[in-house]
Amino acid sequence: MSSSKKEKFYGVNDELWGHKWGFKDSSFIINDDNSITFTGARYDGISGEKLPYLIPFVTKVLDTEINKEPYFKEVKKKFVSERILNRAFIDAIESSFAEDKLSLSDDERILHSHGQNSPDEVFKVLYDKLDKFTDLIIYVETEEDVVLLIDLAKKHNVCLVPFGGGTNVTNALQLPKNETRMIVTVDTRRLNRIISIDQKNLLVEVEAGITGKELEKQLQDKGYTTGHQPDSIELSTVGGWISTNAAGMKKNRYGNIEDIVQNLVMVTPNGIINQIEPLVRSSIGIKTQNILFGSEGNLGIITKATMKIHRLPECSDYESVVMKDWNTGLDFMYELAHSNTIPASARMLDSLHYQFGSALKPEKTNFGKFKSKIQKLAFKIKNFDADHFVAAVFKLEGTFSEVEYQRKNIKNLARKYNGLLGGRKEGKVGYNITMVIAYIREFFVPQGILGETLETAVPWSKVNQVKDEANKLLTKLHKEYNLPGKPFFCSRVSKIYHTGVCMYNTMGINVRGVKNPEKVFSDIEHKIRACFIKNGGSISHHHGVGKLRKEFMPETISIGSIQVIQNIKKSQDPDNIFGIDNNIVNKIQD
Repeated sequence: MSSSKKEKFYGVNDELWGHKWGFKDSSFIINDDNSITFTGARYDGISGEKLPYLIPFVTKVLDTEINKEPYFKEVKKKFVSERILNRAFIDAIESSFAEDKLSLSDDERILHSHGQNSPDEVFKVLYDKLDKFTDLIIYVETEEDVVLLIDLAKKHNVCLVPFGGGTNVTNALQLPKNETRMIVTVDTRRLNRIISIDQKNLLVEVEAGITGKELEKQLQDKGYTTGHQPDSIELSTVGGWISTNAAGMKKNRYGNIEDIVQNLVMVTPNGIINQIEPLVRSSIGIKTQNILFGSEGNLGIITKATMKIHRLPECSDYESVVMKDWNTGLDFMYELAHSNTIPASARMLDSLHYQFGSALKPEKTNFGKFKSKIQKLAFKIKNFDADHFVAAVFKLEGTFSEVEYQRKNIKNLARKYNGLLGGRKEGKVGYNITMVIAYIREFFVPQGILGETLETAVPWSKVNQVKDEANKLLTKLHKEYNLPGKPFFCSRVSKIYHTGVCMYNTMGINVRGVKNPEKVFSDIEHKIRACFIKNGGSISHHHGVGKLRKEFMPETISIGSIQVIQNIKKSQDPDNIFGIDNNIVNKIQD
């Protein structure tokens, strides 16, 4: 590899795990004394710390022993199929693109053939094998690259698949098994520049392959922020946010991605879709750019976006509240959602989820001392039950007076609902631990424990129905499949709205000794998702539909709506060049 190649981004690199989640310097490892250490120095408060409480917690709730020797052993030589090569296309590409923009390597092909869905993708690539592989990866660096690539794909009938950070969890990056054409993955992460910052109108124009982490770093160096903070911010891209209709933790203050993006550019096989200029607000008939939110790679490649920015807040702080049980906490959150002062982020964890988070606390820390103190106060003074209490954590942002007003509102509501104020430090720990929890899967899976998160949007009136019915169904399915140990299911309200909440659920099961464990897990997950919908929840709040949930679409939108979507696909991509086949752009196969 030439020195110029080393300076350019490749998906297979020394910083990222690749198939696993996150960065190579960060992982959970089991020590000889049966404690856990989270390696590295990336995440304040937990990186490099010894975590003595995680294994006892997991052993108890799953009724499963944790061993230093893994149950599943990673496949050393990963399977990859023979390439399907369209020679005329290859010749055209090699004469049009620099060598360092192309990769045919098996490592790159495997990496670009999956997302981060646990059983259907990550488990298969690490412990079994994927079903379908891309044939070539092209790293586009300019919008002109994208236009040329699509023209060549049309001319030679090649299937293109857009690829951002690779963090998708709905099988949206899983390649269709029935695709017979050469598949070319288009990695956008070299499209990573900030094009311009409009300081007067508070807008930033960016290329769509920039990661959230890099975008925020460059903006904050200049005193600005988009305010968009999804859990995957370190790895996911602006184009990925738009194509999945993403949500952020601080949406109460800054909005979700559809509120932040003012304009975008998508190149399709039929041309370019965008507004001529980003408009403050407009009534121009059907706003075509709105159709592109949630497009999931089906129509074209997003190359640029214009986003609202904000000056960095004068004050950024945290708060936390502990309450006696879920229903009390839900009443608290309902009133907070309908008050005049809502913090930038408001999340509430059920008791099991709180205990899970507490199991990740380091040995002999201020948080550990706090937990003892809070338990003493809550359980002895307020007579809370350790198995039922809930915790809410808040991110407060704005001017000093705004933040204090937000805190005062939280204090007043805590008093009204007989809650116990936890304070800033505990709110910060609860808010920031989200980044670390994303790595926990890589600790569980080698132990023979499969898990996944399932988010759904739920009206206030049906939160308990959705939560309780899903929990009961998991217990029932666990018995029907005769699985070892006990099932794990916890919930949190991760976002609050005027009409409902985003409920984020985590499920885990022991699959040791189970035949086809990834299929069993996927079947159970699918039935839980159907249970959400049956009881009033949505297909998804922000992860999207992909292939994992597409069969639920006819229960979600009308036949007329489906026809509109499919006609847009026919209009912009009549030859199905973008053949990833997510959502319902094509007819669902029987």
